[in-house]
Amino acid sequence: TDHYHPRVYVLGQTDKMSLEKVEAFECSKGARAAIEWIPRAREVRQSYFSSVYSTIIAILYSLPLVLRSWPDLVLCNGPGTCIPVCLCSYLLTFIGAKTIKICYVESICRVEHLSLSARLLYYIADHLIVQWPQLQLAYPRTRYIGRVC
Repeated sequence: TDHYHPRVYVLGQTDKMSLEKVEAFECSKGARAAIEWIPRAREVRQSYFSSVYSTIIAILYSLPLVLRSWPDLVLCNGPGTCIPVCLCSYLLTFIGAKTIKICYVESICRVEHLSLSARLLYYIADHLIVQWPQLQLAYPRTRYIGRVC
């Protein structure tokens, strides 16, 4: 982590637990976190139909953020927040404006099937890391490297 500066954390507006973790991590490194907030593309138990609208809103927030931070790497996990950021990053790579590597780390609780986020990023992420060998066998474009702590 010391090689990647500046680090910009993108959190969903309703995600307070991650804020505490980011601040604790950065404090342990003697650094200060750059934190950006976007609306979540999809809240837990939100219908897929209504999430189309909220995802569009999240993309509209994410594009200026990605343009401002101009990342080399997007390292992400989890639902709701990473999809718009990854889509905007992929768009910049697709149009040739900047090559941005996307690395998605699947949750350790996903043993047999990929999450919706992982399925959406399956073909656009440069690396999709899974934490179970049988999951990598079921999804050949993924990469198994063991448990990620």
